[in-house]
Amino acid sequence: MTNTLTLIRPDDWHLHLRDGDMLRGIAPETARDFGRAIIMPNLVPPVVTAADARGYRDRIMAALPTDADFKPLMTLYLTETTDPADVVAAHAEGLISAVKLYPAGATTNSDSGVRDTVNVMPVLEAMADAGIPLCIHGEVTDSAVDIFDREAVFINTVLDPLRRRLPELKVISEHITTQEGVDYVMSARENLAATITTHHLIINRNHILVGGIKPHYYCLPVAKREHHRLALRAAATSGDPRFFLGTDSAPHSDPNKESACGCAGVFSATNTLSCLAHVFEDEGALDILEAFTSKNGPAYYGLPLNTTTITLQKQANPVRFPAHIETGEGKVTVFDPGFPLHWRVI
Repeated sequence: MTNTLTLIRPDDWHLHLRDGDMLRGIAPETARDFGRAIIMPNLVPPVVTAADARGYRDRIMAALPTDADFKPLMTLYLTETTDPADVVAAHAEGLISAVKLYPAGATTNSDSGVRDTVNVMPVLEAMADAGIPLCIHGEVTDSAVDIFDREAVFINTVLDPLRRRLPELKVISEHITTQEGVDYVMSARENLAATITTHHLIINRNHILVGGIKPHYYCLPVAKREHHRLALRAAATSGDPRFFLGTDSAPHSDPNKESACGCAGVFSATNTLSCLAHVFEDEGALDILEAFTSKNGPAYYGLPLNTTTITLQKQANPVRFPAHIETGEGKVTVFDPGFPLHWRVI
């Protein structure tokens, strides 16, 4: 029986750090275990230009502990007025690693997003020519489409037509939540990968709704039926290099989560690696965990592997994680997987 597991230092390919007091409170939680993270740009106002990204990167670095070995990988928020030249120049400089496409109104702070991909085609064409990855929040926002069907409809009506029009564009379908999302990635020959979150490997929609509404499990894309969760687990533990970790760890203060119109987001940065070790052990795939957390993402983004390692140890007694992280904006609840965790980073 394996009781210790050493991994190349992991990366998080989808992370929300927010700004200000929240950033200062939660950035150390990711920096403790992860070497790099793709930083989401949906601030208010959003990170739209190279100058915005430079300023945000500086604020992140200032919020980290002095001994942190962590590099934020910046992104730009795609709008219908984004300047293609600014995007290309920012990527050539090494300032940004990707551009993020939010359908307008799809999730937290996405009102400045894209209403029709036709309107951003000059930017996407320039990105394809320059080899700049596009991270996509893959949901339609049509009110006529059921919230549990938005990912599948997006694949058919937006993502697939876009990839047929620009097959050379490197795309990451972020935080996939459905069997259809898994199947679509597996059907692609090139230039498509997907991130999978920690919480979508663990919860389904019953966790949110059965026995009362559980606001700290509410996220977007929303968790789906059990067979979708099982499809995600199979993909994550398969070793297929097109699937890798993007936690979508997204902090909100407890009052904002527990209000009459609670914010979407699960905060999992604190205990993600312990949760993942549990999931992969359940699936008999501990030998695949390093590929999912540490190898597949860098390979797809064309980046080197991290040069340091971390070690997880399995202990008899459950690991105690804090229920909340204190920040200047208030308490942030840490994701509760609903079962005891026995793996910890040492």
